[in-house]
Amino acid sequence: MRAAIAELERQYAEAGLAGRRFSIDIVMEAPRRFTNAVRIAFEAELPSMRPAAFSARLHLAETFAENQLLVILRGIRRRGSHGVVLKAPLRPATTAMATNLMQAGIPVVTLVTDMPDACRIGYVGIDNRVAGATAAWLLGNMMGPKPARVLLALSSALFAGEDERGQGFREALADRFPHLSTVTVSEGYGVDHTTGVLVRDVLETHADIAAVYSIGGGNRAILKAFEEQRRTCAVFAAHDLDSDNRTLLTERRLTFVLHHDLRQDARSACQMFLAHHRMLPANFRIEPSRVAIATPYDASSYS
Repeated sequence: MRAAIAELERQYAEAGLAGRRFSIDIVMEAPRRFTNAVRIAFEAELPSMRPAAFSARLHLAETFAENQLLVILRGIRRRGSHGVVLKAPLRPATTAMATNLMQAGIPVVTLVTDMPDACRIGYVGIDNRVAGATAAWLLGNMMGPKPARVLLALSSALFAGEDERGQGFREALADRFPHLSTVTVSEGYGVDHTTGVLVRDVLETHADIAAVYSIGGGNRAILKAFEEQRRTCAVFAAHDLDSDNRTLLTERRLTFVLHHDLRQDARSACQMFLAHHRMLPANFRIEPSRVAIATPYDASSYS
């Protein structure tokens, strides 16, 4: 009986989706290399959401002034949208505006970095704390028993997901590898120039930095800072298989890269919107993204 009901619900949902058009907005503050990867993922997945027809309006920048971001979100509320995919800093005004969108009947899905429950219907991406702990486990085992310091490079502490990765990393390192300590740089926003300045300064201050966990990007600048000071980076762990990181991994300048399937994130976000608009069966559930590890040996296998 339950199987029959589920099948009827599926057929009803598919009939309702036929010909339905959904316009969503993707609002992201991130380095261009990452927003490009997300854009490509959505472009690949939107056509597969048939029989519904999805289109996306893009609002992307490496950095938004807070007021710029609020203007974009207010414009979306005024114009209307079937859903907003949001990657933004965790600022009070931004979370208030996301909550306002929800109250206006516009569902919000957070991507990669999360916000409080009142701000969104769901989150897509990896468990950031688990990702940080995974990075610590791999890096710690690679570093050996000699005391050293690990550089944690965040794009901004205002991104909750990055902060969670850092927390997971530090907790796992303290638990399993107490001979390794950390020092953090932040607010370079993953942009090469600003990240490079921050890293050069911290390398001059800490002679015992021997490894990097790059949470927020700017990896070419980090490597350049090590080279300029003729310093060795024994292990370099990074996040996301964007075009830069695939190249650096292939060249063996990165040791490993933690990543997940951005196309799955795009698909999951669209499915959340469909569920919100009652276009999917009541028992529909989103599968969480899983952390994957890429090495120089398989970097070229990812498109």
